[in-house]
Amino acid sequence: MATPRLARGAAIVYTGAVDAVVVEGGVDAGAAGPAPAAVIAQLCEQNAALVAEVARLKHHLELLRRRIFGRRSEKGTEVITEQGVLAFEPAAAGAVTANATDEAAAAAPDAAPSPPRRRHPGRRALERELPRRRIELLPTEADQTCACCATPKATIGTDVTEELDYQPSAFFITEYARPKLACPRCQDGVTQAALPARPIEKGRPGPGLLAQVVTGKYADHLPLYRQEQIFARHAVVISRRTLAEWNGAVADLLAPIVTTIWTAQILPGPWIQTDDTSLDVQQAGTAAGIRQGHLWVYRGDQSEVVYDFTWARNRDGPLRRLGGYRGYVQADAAPAFDDLFLRHPDVIEVACWAHARRYFKEAAASAALPCAQVLALIGELYGIERAARDVDAATRQARRATQARPILARLKVLLDALALSALPKSPLGQAVTYARNHWIALTRYPEDGRLKIDNNGAEQALRPIVLGRKNWLFAGSEAAAHRTAVLCSLVQTCKHLGIDPFTYLRDVIDRVSTHPARRILELTPREWQRQRADRARSAA
Repeated sequence: MATPRLARGAAIVYTGAVDAVVVEGGVDAGAAGPAPAAVIAQLCEQNAALVAEVARLKHHLELLRRRIFGRRSEKGTEVITEQGVLAFEPAAAGAVTANATDEAAAAAPDAAPSPPRRRHPGRRALERELPRRRIELLPTEADQTCACCATPKATIGTDVTEELDYQPSAFFITEYARPKLACPRCQDGVTQAALPARPIEKGRPGPGLLAQVVTGKYADHLPLYRQEQIFARHAVVISRRTLAEWNGAVADLLAPIVTTIWTAQILPGPWIQTDDTSLDVQQAGTAAGIRQGHLWVYRGDQSEVVYDFTWARNRDGPLRRLGGYRGYVQADAAPAFDDLFLRHPDVIEVACWAHARRYFKEAAASAALPCAQVLALIGELYGIERAARDVDAATRQARRATQARPILARLKVLLDALALSALPKSPLGQAVTYARNHWIALTRYPEDGRLKIDNNGAEQALRPIVLGRKNWLFAGSEAAAHRTAVLCSLVQTCKHLGIDPFTYLRDVIDRVSTHPARRILELTPREWQRQRADRARSAA
């Protein structure tokens, strides 16, 4: 169909409504085509498409501006709009309904009185466990004698001023001297003491140096080239290639401990949280020499974490790890988990409210009022969780049944109402669709008081990986990626349990070569911590 031509000098005038669009000047009489009404309808359709495109681009621009210049934290009870800040209180969410007017929602509540100003507690006392060096400063000999009667002055008190200082870590060499003994008469039967078990056979590094290299990279995010420079300042020259080989040797040595953490401490738990992040790996034959893989994290109910490396972000990783599991698995709505929940009915899906909240937080720039209503209700759910943080699982489950479920019912009514008015492809429509599509999994956490409302535990376990990845950039090979998963599992489990990773690794690396395999559970971070606490109580 040929597009009609407007007459010379004709103009299209929009007066605010579709049926109020008029063509001034008419249509070219010689043009073959549809009537003016069809032209108007076509132009209105094009205009509507352009308006939708502009709204979409504005939304993406606002998200980009927030990610570059705004707060990265998702906390807060305010929605940012182009006109300013729309404040709301989570406790008042019940008063906000789907039919509330813009004026009622924009009315700010009375300002709460500011809390009383707390007094400064003063300087924090220095730790008594730190070694101390006492320096006694005496007055001059003349001041130690009374000027009136020449009597020596007596001590009536002492002022102690503490000064915190630092001494750089130092290298030292352990020499194993093994005399050779032989009979001086017959010169037979030469004997010599055997070397103790060493972490790396015929290697030079001791357990403390190996623990420092691993801790420096995976706990302090120091790439190996920086550690190489730090060691050089101490007159110790160790190439980064050697450091990488030491990391690999430690990973191979401690891999059975990670396997025990998975089989004996995470799998028997009632729930597992999981998530993933990308990890670049060097691979010869690719265009850039780098191929992107994925590092998965699995966190148990006792804070142990185990990482796993796969090349693809598909179902193979979760199926291999969780195929035989029986319990709750909390994850985001990634398609990689769909087959796990479909094939294994004993694996029960629990969704993440932080993901659902994030969609509405991002959509607030284009739909402030409905997003404020949803976020207020979600805020009430999180308020219940904060109040029940320190209670037992049974009490928490009872509170969720009496307090959280009515809020979830109100939230479902609100989402159903928004689904009728929000455009499906708009940011608000996508947020509503996500929440409604995963509603059963989102509302499953009240079933068990041990479950969490969100998957933030797994996401927090991935933060050190992302931070370290910005420093050491990539893994050197596929084998190195698997070894990275092993070492990260031990280091991050120690950090979650409040254990110093260096102290743990120093002790375990020294003992693992001679430790009985049937008692490998004793070398896991949790059991290691418990045994040390038992010994400390016995010594006291």
